[in-house]
Amino acid sequence: MCEEILIRLDVKHINYLNRIMEGYEYFGVVTTVKDSTGVLRIRVTPDTCKEVQEILANLPIDFDYV
Repeated sequence: MCEEILIRLDVKHINYLNRIMEGYEYFGVVTTVKDSTGVLRIRVTPDTCKEVQEILANLPIDFDYV
C-alpha cells in the first residue's frame, strides 16, 4: 500500500512542486525531509498514489525517487 513517495530534486524546485500539489487539491502533501539536499516526502493515500506518480512523471523538472 502506497502512503508516501520520497523524491530528491534541486532545492530551487521545492516551492514549485508544492504549488503543483496545491493546484491538484492536495492529492499529495509535500513535506521537506532534508531541505539542504532536496529530499521531499509526498504523503498520499492509496487512492491518489498513482495519480501523484503520473503528475510527477509529467513535470518539467528532474528528480530521483529515494
